[in-house]
Amino acid sequence: MKKSVTIIILLVIVLGFGGAMYYLYQKNSEDPTVYETEQASKQTIIRKTVATGSILPLEEVLIKPNISGVIEEVYVEGGDYVKSGDLLAKIKVVPNLNALNDARNAIDNARINLDNEKRNYERQLSIFDKGVISQADLDRAQLTYDQAKQAYRAANKRYDIVKTGTTSGYRNAANTLIKATVSGMVLEVPVEVGNQVIESNNFNEGTTIAAIADVEKMIFEGKVDESEVGKIKENLPLEITVGAIENQVFDAVLDYIAPKGKEENGAIQFEIKGTLKKQDTTFIRAGLSANASIILARADSVLAVKEALVQFDEETKKPFIEVENGDQQFERKDIELGISDGIHVEVKSGVSTEDKIKVWNAIESEEDNR
Repeated sequence: MKKSVTIIILLVIVLGFGGAMYYLYQKNSEDPTVYETEQASKQTIIRKTVATGSILPLEEVLIKPNISGVIEEVYVEGGDYVKSGDLLAKIKVVPNLNALNDARNAIDNARINLDNEKRNYERQLSIFDKGVISQADLDRAQLTYDQAKQAYRAANKRYDIVKTGTTSGYRNAANTLIKATVSGMVLEVPVEVGNQVIESNNFNEGTTIAAIADVEKMIFEGKVDESEVGKIKENLPLEITVGAIENQVFDAVLDYIAPKGKEENGAIQFEIKGTLKKQDTTFIRAGLSANASIILARADSVLAVKEALVQFDEETKKPFIEVENGDQQFERKDIELGISDGIHVEVKSGVSTEDKIKVWNAIESEEDNR
């Protein structure tokens, strides 16, 4: 029994030793690990963050009526250029019955007063001819009579304005004629003939007849996340790309960052605005969606390497690379980094264009590939 146990133990030892020797043989027979190398190159590195938004006019004016009624005529459409004072639309007044009745009563009262003052004036004139009253008394009677005539004319005009929106002598200044208050392009006319409109007053914004803007002055209006707002500041350059206009980038300048954020879908968003530089060759329509690349930092034609080639010391956290100094032999070189765009990183010192930098992905042998 003891003999058989001894034999088993010896067999286990022999097998273990043989397995170890075979492993070492296989390990020594493997091809050595081969590393590729790359070299530093001149790159233009741009560090940026992206905001989404749209293209809007710098100033958009909404034209609203000063009187309620029904659209009788529309003289412009979207895309037309207008000057300040140009006629946009005409409104037909639908009179309020209470106001119309009050205006009619005012005419009747003014007529009664006028007839009374006329009789009084004629009576004063007859006794003046007889020398009973003085010239001053006659003048006072005539003044009162003239004022009554003026009140009667004013009551009639008031009636016409309530009924039609205008009156004789004020055709060009009538509230029924809607005119442009600024020069620019008509962006939209949201009303049609027959639509009822409401006047603009202290209690109501009123119905928009037309929207006018200077399309030569456009801005980008968008939003950035709270995680990015701390990286940006005013006067940074923007590169605007519009989805509807391919292969073209528009330059702009960031000139507004909202001091207060708003919660949207659980995240705090901050509004930003950037003024586009004038484009003589391309017409940008208002409302187009766009993306703005906010240029945080830029380095033109600087020495750079791929970020994947850079390592960091575990203790000092300082960056370094490994440079080839012989056949598949590498030495460490400490480097100083600049800005990064996520793919390439600027190298301020520690490397040259001749250095062959170790790529940290070993080349597989042909046998492994098979």
